[in-house]
Amino acid sequence: MSAHAPFTAFRIHNDDAGYRGGLEQIALDQLSPGEVVVRARWSSVNYKDALAGTGQGKILRRFPLVGGIDVAGEVVASTDPAFREGDAVLATGCGLSETRDGGYGQYVRLESKWAIPLPAGLSLREAMVLGTAGFTAALALLRMKDNRQTPEHGPLAVTGATGGVGSLAVDIFSRAGFEVHAISGKAEAKDYLTRLGASEVLGRDALATTRPMESARFGGGLDNVGGAMLTSLLAQTAPYGNVASAGLAASAQLDMTVMPFIIRGVSLLGVASAGTARDIREQVWQHLGEDWKPRHLDTICTREVGLDGLPEVFATMLAGGSFGRTVVRID
Repeated sequence: MSAHAPFTAFRIHNDDAGYRGGLEQIALDQLSPGEVVVRARWSSVNYKDALAGTGQGKILRRFPLVGGIDVAGEVVASTDPAFREGDAVLATGCGLSETRDGGYGQYVRLESKWAIPLPAGLSLREAMVLGTAGFTAALALLRMKDNRQTPEHGPLAVTGATGGVGSLAVDIFSRAGFEVHAISGKAEAKDYLTRLGASEVLGRDALATTRPMESARFGGGLDNVGGAMLTSLLAQTAPYGNVASAGLAASAQLDMTVMPFIIRGVSLLGVASAGTARDIREQVWQHLGEDWKPRHLDTICTREVGLDGLPEVFATMLAGGSFGRTVVRID
């Protein structure tokens, strides 16, 4: 493809005319530098994408940038011999739609160190149903298992269970042999979460305690909410269980004592998916294409849109109406 030939991208600006994002025609030579040029086929919508696309969160470090923190497609050109024309690749995080142009365009230019060969067990579309959300859930499980988490500790709680990360975590954790207790404020989602593999579906009141310590109810879990629910989950975690923190849908604050840590040996593990080292990234994606591949990707993918449908999806997500995962078809 010519460096000057136009293609369509969802680009975000912040200048004298204000903060705005929308479709426009750009060319390859306007994209961030990188060794690998990819014809994008699929992307996805994460909470971070909604914040970036609307300006409700300070995500982008420079402007203008093409949005989209996830992308999957085929290599069309590469100056790195590790990648050849036609290779299927994916990328999540790694500065996309933050410091460099992201996946919401027909073409994307990637740094080869962050381009991951598509696992044999996944299609390009399945990789984007997973995207950053699935990668985050699987990275949380990897961190917990590296810290000796086993099914014998007890059930893993998943907060914010109907969101993208939560839905995929329920499926991934159960696939990996753990009992999963899904926690959600959406009572109507019980059948959905049970279908994904949750053995119990609990309301938010299950994590409403304000005492420093409670009876051990969970072996550990993944928290996407933050604030009081994370505090309560830690207070109800069994000895030497692990709680992974991956989100702040409710609050970035954490008001608690050190008692769960020094009395029960509970561990609080951070999950920062965007900058994960290459070797760990490859390990996580290998699991996602094999033994941790969710069984219910078609159920979890609740919506498919084109680039022109992004603004509506952003609005729904920021209003708290997201359910499962939205994939973006890049024609």
